[in-house]
Amino acid sequence: MVTKKARIEQHSPRDAAMTETITIRRPDDFHHHCRDQPITQAVLKHAVPRFARCMMMPNLVPPVTTVQLALEYKERIMSAMPPEPHAKFQPLMSLYLTDKTDPEEIRKACALKNEDGTPTVIACKYYPSGATTNSASGVTDYKNLFPVLEAMQELGMMLCIHSEVTHGDIFDREPAFIDEIMKPIVAKFPKLKIVMEHISTKAAVDYVLSAPDNLKASITPQHLMYNRNHLLVGGIKPHLYCLPILKAEVHRVALVEAATSGNPKFFLGTDSAPHVTYRKESACGCAGVFSAHAAIEFYTQVFEEEGKLDKLEDFCSSYGADHYGIPRNTETITLEKKAWKVPAQYQFGEHPLTPLQAGEEIPWSIVGLEKVPGV
Repeated sequence: MVTKKARIEQHSPRDAAMTETITIRRPDDFHHHCRDQPITQAVLKHAVPRFARCMMMPNLVPPVTTVQLALEYKERIMSAMPPEPHAKFQPLMSLYLTDKTDPEEIRKACALKNEDGTPTVIACKYYPSGATTNSASGVTDYKNLFPVLEAMQELGMMLCIHSEVTHGDIFDREPAFIDEIMKPIVAKFPKLKIVMEHISTKAAVDYVLSAPDNLKASITPQHLMYNRNHLLVGGIKPHLYCLPILKAEVHRVALVEAATSGNPKFFLGTDSAPHVTYRKESACGCAGVFSAHAAIEFYTQVFEEEGKLDKLEDFCSSYGADHYGIPRNTETITLEKKAWKVPAQYQFGEHPLTPLQAGEEIPWSIVGLEKVPGV
């Protein structure tokens, strides 16, 4: 039975080599870019086999700023589901905060429930204006959000934050955000539930560890697997360019230690972002890494290399759901130590997309999906 610890098995079928499998509760992704049609359908083809739930980012054009827009977006997502879903899948919706967000919109969002009683709109997203993709409508001054944050704190709504300022050295923008914005928000709203998304520095790890339990953090696969040398040495690698940008090795090591530690302050959020190849390989250099095609396999590889496969399930499948106050999933997935090669490209609408580790072999494969025994 898989409840608290992942089940890791080794077996040697007759006349076959030793194989290794790991079975964990089916994961959730609390930071996923699904975009809009026709790209949505291509994204879901990869996300649905790996995740039971994905929190869909609201930075569309125009952004998802109201409950009505969130419901319309959810309907478009459900209409784009693969014709034969691998398993039940639920999109978790979020609202895009602006300087003019009305606290009444937060109350409307919190009143809206799915059939199973879980929130339809599970969080609000704080993009500093100009910090990342489609963030021009974001917040210009965190103090403009005080009435909204007061309502969110009162109602228990999650605040998800792209935790970077928009000034200064690009490698220092996350620590600057902690000092200039995060600490004042936490001090003023001590009961507000917060996620620092896609943390990328040792400073963020240290801050999350020292902060009260209402503040936790998500970590992407790319920030666990790569540092800025991978991005820059031998020529710029546009498909590794994301925001927050990859940092020095000392920061990657700190993130790996945090993710694999078993500390419930850290959980899965891929920030998988589909940008077609010609837009990544252009002068504009769109920021974002597409990892949905192999996200769980990437995390499994990282945890295996650290000798921490027993911590994988909690990071991928438990701590995020617990922080958001929703039930843990009742299905499992099984991965096998069986290598497969990532295609050089996937087709996304009219254009190809280059995925993370395109053309490379990944050592783990998803081979099974079933119900958690006894649940």
